[in-house]
Amino acid sequence: MVKPIGIGILGLGKHGERYVGHATQDLPGLKVVAVSRRDQRQGRSRAESLGARYHPDIWALAADRAVDAVVSVVPPSLHPEVVRACAAEGKPLLLEKPFAVDAKAAALMAGQIHDAGIPVMVSQTLRFSAAVQRAREWAEEIGSLHQIVLGQSFEPSRLSWLDDPAISGGGNILHTGIHEFDLARYLSGAEVHEVHCMAGRVATEKTEDSFVATLFMGDSAGCRILASVTASRGTRSRYGEIRLIGSYGQIFCDHALHRAMLLRDGKLVAEETLANVPTVREALGAFEKVVRGVEPPPITVDDGVQAVGIADACYRSLRSGRRVTLPQTQENTNGYLRHARPRRP
Repeated sequence: MVKPIGIGILGLGKHGERYVGHATQDLPGLKVVAVSRRDQRQGRSRAESLGARYHPDIWALAADRAVDAVVSVVPPSLHPEVVRACAAEGKPLLLEKPFAVDAKAAALMAGQIHDAGIPVMVSQTLRFSAAVQRAREWAEEIGSLHQIVLGQSFEPSRLSWLDDPAISGGGNILHTGIHEFDLARYLSGAEVHEVHCMAGRVATEKTEDSFVATLFMGDSAGCRILASVTASRGTRSRYGEIRLIGSYGQIFCDHALHRAMLLRDGKLVAEETLANVPTVREALGAFEKVVRGVEPPPITVDDGVQAVGIADACYRSLRSGRRVTLPQTQENTNGYLRHARPRRP
């Protein structure tokens, strides 16, 4: 019988509890051995209910010898400290998106991870959606890809810290848009070279909760792809549009409504109702394989850095009102050990 991996979970809010639930109920290869929460009373109580240790801070949890790997579900302003602690202890890390609050912080963190040689997976969970996977499977059916349309609409967040830039690092561009920026790269295989962004507020006071961005993309062969990205947290209804437009067909998927359609040569070729896949479960299962050394991280530090770089450029576009060219961050991050061999528990 394979020994369970002891994981320590940083952050026990609503999203952190999703990780706890999947680790304790769905993934027998993982065992929650330690937790940390800012509210010590609630944290100790939850640790007791899990039969786990409670640690008051990031460093204590990372140093716990029972912890083989760390899952971090805390605000991105705390990510640099999480990375430093895990790097110091040599612990594999699953880091919730966004990877960092801005491009500068992302580059510093990537350098620390590289120097420490620890395996890190960025939990940009939307990649594990059935809708995203179906879009990938159908991509060859539509010919040469030249346009991408991505959109998400959700209800206003109840998390007060998301509207506090000192903690959140930004608004919906950073916290929802980051998924879409990642998907634009993941679905096209191309990089973003320029962005133009506009944003507004519906329910928030200090950060944007609605935005529209145009991404100008290309690959090594010079292929040009135009991507339109929108997101809103000002409605009571949800949708999650993914549309790929090619030379002789289109793919339409919705990751919130769990459906997919393939159109080719003016005809509806396929239409499906998709499974509602628990993406956090899938991400955590993938991370288990990373820790065991079975597979490299499917979502790398490079992926996290690039998505944050696009968000950073969107904020610069907002401030200037103009199109912004992204720096060639690939030169700074491609040296990261994509296939770093994790320490076995």
